[in-house]
This record gives sequence, structure tokens and C-alpha cells, in this order.
Amino acid sequence: MNDAVTNDQAPAPSEKDAGKPDAPEPGKGHSVMRQIVAGDVFAGVLAVVLAVLVGSIMVAATDDAVRESAGYLFARPGDFLSAVWDAVWGAYTALFRGAVYNNLVSDFSTQIRPLTETLKFAAPLIVAGLGVGLGFRAGLFNIGGRGQMLLAGGAAGYVGFNFDLPTFIHLPLAILVGMVVGALWAGIAGVLKARTGAHEVIVTIMLNYVAYYLLFYALSKEGLLQAPGSANPKSLPMKESAVLPDILGDRFNLHLGFVLALVAVAYVWWLLNRSALGYRIRAVGENPNAARSAGIDVGRTWVIVMLLAGALVGLAGVNQVLGTVPDGVTLDLDASIGFDAITVALLGRSRPLGILAAGLLFGAFKAGGFSMQAAEGIPVDIVLVVQSLIVLFIAAPPLVRAIFRLPAKEAK
Repeated sequence: MNDAVTNDQAPAPSEKDAGKPDAPEPGKGHSVMRQIVAGDVFAGVLAVVLAVLVGSIMVAATDDAVRESAGYLFARPGDFLSAVWDAVWGAYTALFRGAVYNNLVSDFSTQIRPLTETLKFAAPLIVAGLGVGLGFRAGLFNIGGRGQMLLAGGAAGYVGFNFDLPTFIHLPLAILVGMVVGALWAGIAGVLKARTGAHEVIVTIMLNYVAYYLLFYALSKEGLLQAPGSANPKSLPMKESAVLPDILGDRFNLHLGFVLALVAVAYVWWLLNRSALGYRIRAVGENPNAARSAGIDVGRTWVIVMLLAGALVGLAGVNQVLGTVPDGVTLDLDASIGFDAITVALLGRSRPLGILAAGLLFGAFKAGGFSMQAAEGIPVDIVLVVQSLIVLFIAAPPLVRAIFRLPAKEAK
């Protein structure tokens, strides 16, 4: 009888086992962005591999020799395979020579010049990616990078060409003014989010347009940013005391902006992993309701994050105006970096070191894409397609795992 009573009191093993798989996973469906950020590094690497493979197919499809040999594929398949190999190998070796090392020349400085170009293109992508990634860590989707870059670059440019100051004052002042303007512009979205609940995606999109037309007005009005006596929307060039100096000499275009990007990476890493503010940022990003219950001022944290994000993205605009293109502020100073930064932040999983690596990769794409076009006649848009595919595969980690037959990531 005791055995019978014990069996009646204990839960049936079959019921216990059957309940586990059907139990809803805590937090599932909370945020698609959170799932993307929480993905592992291996899935990101596989996303890049898949994008390169699909890009290879597109390279082959646009090659004249491949299309010609496809006409007699079954008669001489070797010609077709050889043409495909030549097209793909030629494209990616040209990309490597344009982005890392050019082995076709004998002068060492010319051989490593592609690497310096990659670092130059990577610098604004890294700092802008840090700004976007910092927002991700707090659960905010900052897609106002373009507007923040435009106004920050315009403000830095105004200081850069309008004042006569010693270099040790002029350059830091121009950088600081640009970062402050970028921070204040992004802070508008943070305040509206904290005070009214306005969605930061909508607000930052609208602020992009406002920033563009504000800069257009400033560049069209003499006395603000427009060069005197000019009808074009462009400012005067930066004065020498406000230009970011070259760090490897006049033979290379790599300037101090890359060093500032490395400093920004170190700062954001410290902020997120070693500071009390970083703990609050991560807590709000994981679960704002739980963070609020723990005594964290969620609204204040959102405002601080947007200010810091705007300053970092603004530094990318400063990098463009004072370093890469110091011959004057223009409406296209952002060079699509504000939107590319979203891709960099996603690929880097919103981690500072990951964003550094992703920025270098996309800098290589930008530097090597022109070499692919010049050497192999491949449309530079192929590189943009590869970048877009990286975003697609990163945003769908189950697809990557299904293609490579990887086990599903277990919930912690």
C-alpha cells in the first residue's frame, strides 16, 4: 500500500518529460534584434562565407568568358569550369591586391599602400559602428547615423575653416564641436524616447531628412558654410591647423582618424565591461522592465546612450571632413557610412572588438572594390551585393545553421 501511495503522489515520468519540450522558452520573441546580437561568432563567420560564395556566383554570371563558354557547356565543360575559376580567382585576387597587399609592384611602400587605404576607409565605419552597436546594447535601434554625421561634419568644418588658431587648439576644438553636435542631434531621439515613448527608429529616420536640409541650407547661404563667391553647396577647405595629420607620411592617405577609432574601441570596451554605466546599459538592453524594477532609471539611460552614440557617429563625420576629404564640407560627406555602420554593428555582434574586425572587413571591401572594377572589369556593385548578403545571413542565423547543418543553439 505504501508503494501505491508513493506512486500516486509522485508525478508520472511521462508527464514530466512531455512537459519540458512544450514549455515556452523564456524571453522568446522579446526582440529580433536581441536574438541577432546574442548570436555566436561562428555564425557570423559563416554568414561572410555564404555571402562570398553567392558573390562568386554573381561574379561568374557577369563575366563574358563564362557566358560564352556556357553556350557549349555540354560539349566542352572544362572550358566553362576554367572560365568560372579564372573569373572568381581574378576577382578576389584583385580585391586582395586593392585592399591588403599589391604583389605586382616592387616598391614596398606601394605594396602596402592598399592596406593603408583599407585602414583609412575602416576608421569612420568603426566609430560609426560603435555608435550604432552601443545603441543595440541598450535595446535602441539608432539608424540616424547619416543625419548625425552630416551635422557633426558641418559643425567641425565650420570651426575648421572659419578660425585662425594654433594646431594644438584648433584641431581638438573642431573635433570636440563635431562630436558635441552629433551627440545633441542623437540626444533628441533619446529624450523623445524617454519622455514620450516615441520610437527611436521613426524619430532618427525623420531627423536624417531634417539634418540633410539643414546642412543644405547652410551650404547654400553665404556667411554660414557656403564658400564666398561660389554658387555650389560647398564650404571652404579646412585650414591646415584643423586637418588630421597623416601618420605614415605624405605618401599615404592614412591619417590620425584611424588612431582615434582605436581609442574609441578601447573606450567603448571599457565602458560596457568595466563601468557601472555599462552595467546599466546592458541591463536595460536585456530587459528594461526588470532594470526599472532594480532601480535603474531606464529613461535616463536611454538619453545617455543616444548622446554617446551620437558623439561616436559624429566622430565619423569629423573624420571625413577633417581627414579624408578636407577640401570642403559637402552634402555627401557621409558617403553612406551612416547606413553601412548598421551592417558593421550587426556583423560585429555589437561588441567593440567585433565591430573593429567588421569595420576592417568592410574597409577592405571599399578599398578593394575599385581594384576589382579596374583590373577585372567587374561592377563595383557586386561588392555592395556581398555586403547586403552578409546582413541577410546575419539577420537569419537559423538559415545559416540549416544550410551548414549545424545544431541549434541551446537556450541558456
